[in-house]
Amino acid sequence: MASLGNCSLCSAELAFQVPLPSNSKIHRRKNGRWISPQAAITPNFHLPMQSLEVKNRTSVDEINKLRLITAIKTPYLPDGRFDLEAYDALMHMQIVNGSEGVIVGGTTGEGHLMSWDEHIMLIGHTVNCFGGSIKVIGNTGSNSTREAIHATEQGFAVGMHAALHINPYYGKTSQEGLISHFETVLSMGPTIIYNVPTRTGQDIPPHVIHSLAQNINMAGVKECVGNDRIKDYTDNGIVIWSGNDDESHDARWLYGATGVISVTSNLVPGLMHELMFGGKNASLNSKLMPLIEWLFREPNPIGLNTALAQLGVVRPVFRLPYVPLPLARRLEFVNIVKDLGRENFVGEKDVQILDDDDFVLVGRY
Repeated sequence: MASLGNCSLCSAELAFQVPLPSNSKIHRRKNGRWISPQAAITPNFHLPMQSLEVKNRTSVDEINKLRLITAIKTPYLPDGRFDLEAYDALMHMQIVNGSEGVIVGGTTGEGHLMSWDEHIMLIGHTVNCFGGSIKVIGNTGSNSTREAIHATEQGFAVGMHAALHINPYYGKTSQEGLISHFETVLSMGPTIIYNVPTRTGQDIPPHVIHSLAQNINMAGVKECVGNDRIKDYTDNGIVIWSGNDDESHDARWLYGATGVISVTSNLVPGLMHELMFGGKNASLNSKLMPLIEWLFREPNPIGLNTALAQLGVVRPVFRLPYVPLPLARRLEFVNIVKDLGRENFVGEKDVQILDDDDFVLVGRY
């Protein structure tokens, strides 16, 4: 006990000898305790964790030339953890069918249902296994600028080629706040801005995008408002990807979009590749419409998760709050696959209807 007392005394004495900033004002309380001095403010203290190494470093020009980017699905094991074996198989299917990039942990990949540890791990895994064959774009956006900065630093540190950033949702902010938020994350590397007001509750207006377009790290915009908005941007030299599969053919060939960030390409990557690379093809576009309409009748990714399970390429496991489509809708999908041709869909198993009891719903994982 005596030695502990001496230790405490030494620690106390040392505490009083800590050097303080020259401009600090020190006040002593009547009881002898010190008030912590105001921290010295160091300009540019919070610099991004950037690396100048060349591995996986990608220019903005390489990103804004991508025509088919798939918002890749994240499959699960029965306990809700990532099924990396199934994920790797999905990635291989995208690469062999001509997808040029993937969004990891986006809306379709259910990044909002992941911890940040899971999120960054999946980005790193994708880069490590597939980064030499396809561009890996990590969804590191958040409604908290602090979280967006931290996740983006980590994403680039594990090798992602570009970041996807949504505008702050739920709490929203002013238009000046939108610009400040995006300018902060744009400083770290090639960035795609994602505008989907039906999910965020706030549109990113054109004047904000025009302002941000001057930033050297601005690769382009995933735009979900529609083709008239897309034309306004492309007429001014801003790179745009359609965020709406049902409008992507016209966006690409009539309104100047570079391509699409697609959900449907999870299922029929070869057909979506043809749609984006093969020139105007109204016939193919019409042929794909029943599938696209079926996919988005309920909020994404409910339809996609159900379809991939029916095709046998992922386990029928859902992280709540997502639940599978009802039996009648699953029967519709079987008929859509027959009409389009099973050979055009991912996987090799026959399409199944599946019973309700086949699905696993996971609340804790």
